[in-house]
Amino acid sequence: MILIGSYESPFVRRVAVTMLLYGMTYEHRPYNTFPDRERIRPFNPLGRIPALVLDDGDVLTDSGVILDHLDQLVGPERALTPVGPARRSVNQIVALADGTMDKYVAAYYERNKRPEAFIYQPWLEHLEGQVAAGLAALDANSLTPWLCGEKLTQADVSTAIAIEAIRFDMAHLAPAGRYPTLEALAAQAAKLPAFQQTVF
Repeated sequence: MILIGSYESPFVRRVAVTMLLYGMTYEHRPYNTFPDRERIRPFNPLGRIPALVLDDGDVLTDSGVILDHLDQLVGPERALTPVGPARRSVNQIVALADGTMDKYVAAYYERNKRPEAFIYQPWLEHLEGQVAAGLAALDANSLTPWLCGEKLTQADVSTAIAIEAIRFDMAHLAPAGRYPTLEALAAQAAKLPAFQQTVF
């Protein structure tokens, strides 16, 4: 399989970490959306990452769709998104982490990519407020020792990657000590080889 997209994207990175946790090998093409958009469009006409080229040549886009496919490949016993009663809890946390990442990326582009004279401050404040609300809600969970019990799930993968990305790109949104649960989760996840192998 071929994974299209740089690990700088938290959406790409959560796919990569999941594949490594599953023991899957892949070729990595670390394309970034703007400078490499013409390289990306053959795989996704929208020019978005990630994209995953399957062994049969089919291409999957959108990290959620890709993760669902990977779960099917490994089966319910190994899938990071479980079946049964725990599934709803995991999916709720994943959805919150995913939405928080979406808003952080939008805020990052508004603050860092738009010419300063054209930054719309009320919109930026709204986006950053959404990120703060998402992080606070995620931080309200307990680690036992993971977010949904004794086993690592996609809730942990997506949430740890979200807080790491936000701390790297927009540290003012996640200052040290503000989100202790998320800091502990990120430190715990950082010890796993799959996270170490996808550091950008």
